[in-house]
Amino acid sequence: MEITRRELVLGAAALALAGCAQVPVQPRPRPRARAGAPSFLVFLADDLGRECVGSYGGSSYATPRLDALARGGLRFERCFSMPQCHPTRVAFLTGRYPFRANARWGRLPDSATTFAHVLAAAGYATAVSGKWQLAKLKKDPNHPARAGFQTSCCWGWHEGARYWDPLIWQDGKRRDDLRDRYGPDVHTDFLIDFMARHRDTPFLAYYPMTLPHLSSNGADGAPGAKLTSYPELVGEMDRQVGRMLDALEQLGLARDTFVLFVADNGAPRTVTSDLGGRAIHGGKSTLSDAGTHVPLLASRSGVVPAGVCPDLVDVSDFLPTLAALAGAALPAGDALDGRSFAPQLRGERGEPREWVYSGHRGRSFLRDRRWKLTNGGEVFDLERDPDERSPIHAAADTADSAAARARLERYVRAYFPEQRLP
Repeated sequence: MEITRRELVLGAAALALAGCAQVPVQPRPRPRARAGAPSFLVFLADDLGRECVGSYGGSSYATPRLDALARGGLRFERCFSMPQCHPTRVAFLTGRYPFRANARWGRLPDSATTFAHVLAAAGYATAVSGKWQLAKLKKDPNHPARAGFQTSCCWGWHEGARYWDPLIWQDGKRRDDLRDRYGPDVHTDFLIDFMARHRDTPFLAYYPMTLPHLSSNGADGAPGAKLTSYPELVGEMDRQVGRMLDALEQLGLARDTFVLFVADNGAPRTVTSDLGGRAIHGGKSTLSDAGTHVPLLASRSGVVPAGVCPDLVDVSDFLPTLAALAGAALPAGDALDGRSFAPQLRGERGEPREWVYSGHRGRSFLRDRRWKLTNGGEVFDLERDPDERSPIHAAADTADSAAARARLERYVRAYFPEQRLP
């Protein structure tokens, strides 16, 4: 039996007015999920461009478990994030672009409705384990609970080590049993235990991974300075994904669970990776393809078809997609930017996007499959100029770029009331 934050506030206020604090507030019964509702295991990797994954043609890193996931499910060719981690997390959780969600850096407003709220209201058990980065947990240790997660095990962001001897908050309390422990193992163990305890109930297990982000403190005190390089961290990320997938199989949950794997932005700019013989320099924090073009893999045995999906997806699409798959109601009153790709996960055509948006701190773009328009007025032909070295300004438009510019500007005028990219 749980009580919502709104019910608690209203009930406490009523008791205070009546002067009878001894009378308990009666919580409502927890809603029950619809019969046959699926469970969800959702990964959000930290700093991973698509060129870092073998199934996308990357050859610099070993990702056997992700490659197997891609072979057995659907690999999306055109998934896009925001250029940095925090704005991606806001859009990912809320289905709204960061400028519309009114989220300042490092904070998710309490007014925001997340996919955890949506699924909890539909009777799901909800858990998050990994990197939070939506509040300083030392100051606000119960923030994940207010964001809709009934249980949590989260790294305290820049409050301490993320890897060895990690600083982790579990359900509002700092853990004191993590000496010589490896943070990613702690997060994985927590979610495996959560799935085991809720194997008979539809659940959301959200894993915003700390991996493969390079640590500013090296390996955070790793014995023998292991797991410090980007290739090692990518390999460790793949191992943790494999542990979660093995647990689904061992618990008998694989056929009942949608698995989604995506990343929050591109690889660090200090990293260079090989993609089909082409050197890709990491583009984190930039609006380049290398900064925002991320992997998206989806799987559920017997439901998600094996293959490749060419449709455009951006990170705002996850809330409406999870809601559609769960049969849950969308947030009332919130204008969502996301569009559900649930039909594609069932092998149907759906209503693919014509464009995606990415932006942060006054810089943004709108793009379709081939062309990109920035809010500085530059157009890029990504088919002929995949590294975006030759911006096309209006005065130098060709017939093709002028047509693309006009089309993308029509999308801007139709969707953004400011008639410009925010």
